[in-house]
Amino acid sequence: MSQYYNPKRSRNLFDPDSTEPFKLSRSKIDLFLECPRCFYIDRRLGVGRPPGFPFTLNSAVDTLLKKEFDAHRAKNEAHPLMKVYKIDAIPFEHRDIEKWRDTFKGVSYLHTESNFFVFGAIDDVWVTPKEELHIVDYKATSKNDEITLDAKWQDGYKRQMEIYQWLFRQNDFKVSSTGYFVYANALRDREAFDGKLEFDVTVIPYTGKDDWVSDTLVKARNCLMGDEVPKASPDCDFCSYRNAAVEIIQRAAKFNKQLPSSKTKKKDTLF
Repeated sequence: MSQYYNPKRSRNLFDPDSTEPFKLSRSKIDLFLECPRCFYIDRRLGVGRPPGFPFTLNSAVDTLLKKEFDAHRAKNEAHPLMKVYKIDAIPFEHRDIEKWRDTFKGVSYLHTESNFFVFGAIDDVWVTPKEELHIVDYKATSKNDEITLDAKWQDGYKRQMEIYQWLFRQNDFKVSSTGYFVYANALRDREAFDGKLEFDVTVIPYTGKDDWVSDTLVKARNCLMGDEVPKASPDCDFCSYRNAAVEIIQRAAKFNKQLPSSKTKKKDTLF
């Protein structure tokens, strides 16, 4: 078996006959929106998509940004970036901040309509003098163009922010519709590497709308309750690959069966 991919790695499978709350992460909600078939195969049948390889540089940036903002959190003061971007807030000091950052715990809420125990791990939270929270997400990239949120593939980032905002609201926090993406961009215009990367850090505001979350959770449950595998999203590369692979394997099997067998001559194959 591959050291990187275990197709049946999931132990958290949805049982349509169970009345116990089902734990559903923020990323699995996004998977449902990307492709209901992949979501069903993952959460109901127990075969997940191959995971992406870890972006260790992104993880390093994430860790360093957390350390940097935590230093100002401990002092109950604004980070210099907040002053540059005129954001009237400071890093939020709360006893659960490390829990909220934990991948396996995060901020959570039991959504009774779907009976999903929804959770997601945040990067940071800032608080205003009026005790209103800004949800903050750290991102890292390296590009020459202006840093924006305009690319289609960044829609997932926006949904991520909105789910976090929704989760905090369900936990009775006062949450601003404005969240912030702290984007670290590795510079490419230096004359030499010299054993280090230099970054420009940009803070991008985003106004989220979480009114879609509750209905989506109900739809995701209805998807898992069905006994038939749902249709794939037309934009799903994983399903396109599966379909193409199955088709060519079936063609190969049919082709090979039609060839005469021979003990003396090696049989031709489609491959």
